[in-house]
Amino acid sequence: MEILLKKDVANLGYAGEIVKVKAGYAMNYLVPQGFATVATESVKKQHAETLRQRAHKEAKLVADAEALAATINAQVLEIAAKVGETGKLYGSVTTEQLAEALAAKGLNIDKKDITILAAEVKELGEYEAAVKLYKGIKGTFKFNVVAE
Repeated sequence: MEILLKKDVANLGYAGEIVKVKAGYAMNYLVPQGFATVATESVKKQHAETLRQRAHKEAKLVADAEALAATINAQVLEIAAKVGETGKLYGSVTTEQLAEALAAKGLNIDKKDITILAAEVKELGEYEAAVKLYKGIKGTFKFNVVAE
């Protein structure tokens, strides 16, 4: 069954895409939750017209996301954390702390869009994180965990 996504759905697609899914998934979850509508011929025609009109806006969004990715790639953050005598952290560094550090540098990124590329950050040192900016465009930055 083909559906038109109204919102981004993880591991399925982005808002505005027409994707094929099983009928049960569409009718029991995606449509009732407001994530999608059934892609009839009239919906497909209307969607094609919308895409045609939105093409130049999409190019601007991609260019802005790439510029933001270049800015983020140049960032090196310092995250201060409480440390025990052995050099281990009390707790760990979270994406919320990274989002706050980026906001302090003037980059407003949602903590949900940040992924720490290490299993856990429980010691002092240098780590890397990725930021999902826009459809397939990601930025990465390094952060150093230092003692308070």
